[in-house]
Amino acid sequence: MDYIFMTDSSCDLSAEIAKEINVEILPMEFSMEDKSYLHYADARMMSLDDFYSKLKSGIDSKTTQINYNNFINYFEPYLKAGKDILYTGICTGLSGTYNTCLMAVKDLQEKYSDRKIVIIDSMCDSVGLGLLIYLAGQKYKEGVSIEELEQYINDIKLKVCHWFIVEDLDHLKRGGRISAVAATFGKALQIKPLISVDEGGHLINVGKVRGTSNVYNSLVSHFERDAENPKEQTVFIGHADNKEGALELQKRIKGMCKKSIICDIGPVIGSHVGSGMLAILFLGTRNLKS
Repeated sequence: MDYIFMTDSSCDLSAEIAKEINVEILPMEFSMEDKSYLHYADARMMSLDDFYSKLKSGIDSKTTQINYNNFINYFEPYLKAGKDILYTGICTGLSGTYNTCLMAVKDLQEKYSDRKIVIIDSMCDSVGLGLLIYLAGQKYKEGVSIEELEQYINDIKLKVCHWFIVEDLDHLKRGGRISAVAATFGKALQIKPLISVDEGGHLINVGKVRGTSNVYNSLVSHFERDAENPKEQTVFIGHADNKEGALELQKRIKGMCKKSIICDIGPVIGSHVGSGMLAILFLGTRNLKS
């Protein structure tokens, strides 16, 4: 290929999937106990087990966007080698990373005026971005041009439907998504927020789910309601230290789609949602009704 397909580690794709579709995943930074780590697809600097164990013990995690200099360092070697670049990563609704990338690209474009650098705001979060990258990666493997891949991503990015149910309300409280009172009552009543993503890529608290059994019912019902040609689709199931829940959800949608892939949610998103989150991602209509 005469161009490189790139994303960042907020997509929560495994190193195996990244290798399969030949996408380069740029690491993003998080910090715990005053120490900074880069999260790579293979979690080489801190395992996900260690990350969630620290979270559950009460240790805070903070995330940092990819900075200007890092984008220069990631992109420039490919441009020097005569390659073009297509990058789509964490959306503007969740991070300032995209705008920082644009600044770096503006300067790189002046230096490498004969190279093409395509930057796309994904309008997707977490494993929703992962699904977008996975589907685009299939096209990339087929050998489509950079213009064709850009068009494909723009055509489907707003069709990626995100449905998340969060277990740990304390992380949402710390992030200002819910009040301390709501978090206390929510935990006592086993109420879990149902979250989706709007067309600007913002996380939206759409409703509430009460009780563990209703978590699966809610996610499956939203898939049934909003999915487009579900039996022809690859569906992503995301989980934050909740493999048992992911396997149960996978079992419940068996036969409803072509195949399903389980993805571990890493520190970039896990820092904000905590342990226990469960998600289903698919192509369809972004419907923010609960």
